[in-house]
Amino acid sequence: MTTIDSIRREHERYPPKGYRRFTRWFTRRIPTGLYGRTLLIIILPMVILQSVIAFVFMERHWQTVTQRLSTAVTRDIAAIIDVIETYPQDANYDEITRMARDRLELNIAIEPDGTLPPPRSKPFFSILDSILSEEITRQIRRPFWIDTVGDSNLVEIRILLDDKVLRVFARRSQAYASNTHIFLLWMVGTSLVLLIIAILFLRGQIRPILSLADAAESFGKGQRMPEDFRPRGADEIRRAGLAFIRMRERIERQIEQRTAMLTGVSHDLRTILTRFRLQLALVGDEAETTRLNDDIDDMQSMLEGYLSFARGEAQEDVGELDLNKLFDKLNEHAQVHGRNLTCKLNGLPLIKVRPNAFSRLVINLVSNACRHAQTVAVEATVRTGWLTITIDDDGPGIAPELREDVFKPFFRLDESRNQDKGGTGLGLSIALDIARSHGGDISLADSPMGGLRAVVRVPA
Repeated sequence: MTTIDSIRREHERYPPKGYRRFTRWFTRRIPTGLYGRTLLIIILPMVILQSVIAFVFMERHWQTVTQRLSTAVTRDIAAIIDVIETYPQDANYDEITRMARDRLELNIAIEPDGTLPPPRSKPFFSILDSILSEEITRQIRRPFWIDTVGDSNLVEIRILLDDKVLRVFARRSQAYASNTHIFLLWMVGTSLVLLIIAILFLRGQIRPILSLADAAESFGKGQRMPEDFRPRGADEIRRAGLAFIRMRERIERQIEQRTAMLTGVSHDLRTILTRFRLQLALVGDEAETTRLNDDIDDMQSMLEGYLSFARGEAQEDVGELDLNKLFDKLNEHAQVHGRNLTCKLNGLPLIKVRPNAFSRLVINLVSNACRHAQTVAVEATVRTGWLTITIDDDGPGIAPELREDVFKPFFRLDESRNQDKGGTGLGLSIALDIARSHGGDISLADSPMGGLRAVVRVPA
């Protein structure tokens, strides 16, 4: 029992390869959006149901009605043959022709010494041809030839008698359920009407979800929420929209409170630092006061850096940034520090970001590279709504195990890239904060130039 249970659990955990292959194939084929999948949920059962109904109708009703009509026509033809053979005194067969036309609604002609035409090829799909042939074979049991193919309203039947050929022309509707297409038209027509109604209704239900997704994406990128956004649609969608609005308001209030608190703390600390500076100035120019002034400058720089990091440029609106102008600033910065900088742009130069914040991001990364390397290469690629900026240098690089830690506030390396004594340890933290506020990220890797590679990828 234990072995059977273990085999069953193993089978459930690792399904057969054919099932996994079919699942992957089916997953790739079905729509990925909610609108497409919802339509599929509506259309697929409708198509299956109508296919079953149509099959049952064709198999039972259509075939049964055609069978009964063909049986009746064949029975009438058999009766005419019996009359011809029973009463041969009517040499011209005028009375028999009249009775067939008036009573049975069949047009007949008798050809003495006639022969049957060559057999025709069977049609690929003709329920009338097969059923009528079966009935003639079963009831009359004589050689025959029929023509049921074509758009004519008449069906021709030729039957070989002893010394003559009986030609019968019957209306197609006498032997065939010809009004079946009306049922199919009604079925397809009503399905199309229901499908159009479902599409219009679904569009109205999906639109609020798409608006909520756009608003959440804009908020995640640090952009303003669309002005026309408001909770709409079903109750559950309205609840989700209201919850998102309340969450956004709470986050904005927390950011405002944090920024206001830090601004106040910064003001108070600046006052104290200014007082220290004045007191040191009154003491005089001595070696000890010089070192204290340097410490005050470091504290002032750390305070400004931390305040900028906490504020995160969150109040800036999204606008256009020209990458060519940004590259010009980077070249000027590199020339001042005596570094070799090359910039390359693939795509259009105009991107939609928060210009000041994004410029600060790139400048921080390039300044960090120029501080520790002699040669820096910057390449920007704009493609399919995304901006990727790659910054390579030939500096000492950063060990892989420390590449996540360098983004932590106030983290400073003890080796390789720790020569910047004037830094606050917030440059990369601010850069990562700006990238993520745009809905992107920063990653570090080994550079082909031998140093560090920083890759910035944000929507633009």
